Amino acid sequence: MTETNITTLPNGLRIVSRRMPGLHSATIGLWVNAGGRDERAEQNGIAHFLEHMAFKGTARRSALQIAEEIEDVGGYINAYTSRETTAYYARVLQADTALALDVVADIVLNPAFDAREIEVERGVILQEIGQALDTPDDIIFDWLQEAAYPDQAMGRTILGPAERVSRFGRGDLSGFVAEQYGPGKMILAAAGAVDHDSLVRQAETLFGHLPASEIRPRDTAHWQGAEVRRVKDLEQAHFTLAFEGPGFLSPDYHAAQIWTTAVGGGMSSRLFQKIREERGLCYSIFAQSGFHDDTGMMTIYAGTAAEDVADLAQLTVDELKRSVEDLSDAEIARAKAQIRAGALMGLESSSGQAERIARSLAIWGRVPEPAETAERLAAVTRADLSRYAEGLLSRRPAMALYGPVEKAPALDRLVERLAA
Repeated sequence: MTETNITTLPNGLRIVSRRMPGLHSATIGLWVNAGGRDERAEQNGIAHFLEHMAFKGTARRSALQIAEEIEDVGGYINAYTSRETTAYYARVLQADTALALDVVADIVLNPAFDAREIEVERGVILQEIGQALDTPDDIIFDWLQEAAYPDQAMGRTILGPAERVSRFGRGDLSGFVAEQYGPGKMILAAAGAVDHDSLVRQAETLFGHLPASEIRPRDTAHWQGAEVRRVKDLEQAHFTLAFEGPGFLSPDYHAAQIWTTAVGGGMSSRLFQKIREERGLCYSIFAQSGFHDDTGMMTIYAGTAAEDVADLAQLTVDELKRSVEDLSDAEIARAKAQIRAGALMGLESSSGQAERIARSLAIWGRVPEPAETAERLAAVTRADLSRYAEGLLSRRPAMALYGPVEKAPALDRLVERLAA
């Protein structure tokens, strides 16, 4: 059986790996427990800016050399920033795993923060912000996040506002690294054709000199729930509705996944069948659950015509209410199968495995086997789902609307409809 190996260095850096027999490649990366949520208001956008700058040169490598060293061996290197995590990772053939780790460690530990490169990347990020603002079904989720968690880090955009990004300098970047990139907040994860002992030896050389650092707890997120309505002459009215869900550590974690999938997770889901297939009110409608350390969000999105937005919003609320009591055994079984299959399919790649073991170790302090997760999903009953949904819908939601949305009902009206 494939095993997950975990080693912790004296300075707190954790190393986790999972060998996947039959693979000739591996994914190796650093998952840093720092993201948009860890920024102060004046730092908003700095975590994402830092991720961009990692590829713009180090004390040992130019930006071109970083790309060439990985691509000369046919590999791939990338990064992402989320609200609670920043990840830097590469996928290479088995013979090149030591090179990949050396490059990843170099871009994270030794960024040059060259003044010229900062200006170049600032322009790139400002273009990225502008593109998001021009994409209704992208920017509306930032507004929804702000409506749910106003005036706190959890509610701020990951990209940051253009006016702040325009002012960031070398000191801002190095300051965030000093505050957030201690070894106790880093997880080195690898999956595929990897040898754990070799990984640990190289990690000791690359990271062992880093001093242990204090890990400060995050501010608790406080859901408030509000409405954001931006009227604009667009082809479609964009509608989003969100409820506060559980965090990763909640006993309702699996119930949230199942209920959300049954309600809006696919073409067979309640919302898709009722609102698109039966009524033809939209092309796309879906529900999804997002999870964080201490909170979560169940989100519904749909785009529709201006004259249909009121009907769509009201029908959505009605379907949510109905699902508290009348989810069928077939719907529940289908949702469980979708979640289980999706998780297993994602583990067929080394990138999916590395992501899973890194995130699991960060969240739970261990890596559950897929069989354990399947058992927990199977154990969720119809009564569990009913109790979870009733509690979810009893709390005030958040709503964001964009486009020709003058006819959309106010959030208070939808709350009344839920309570009726």
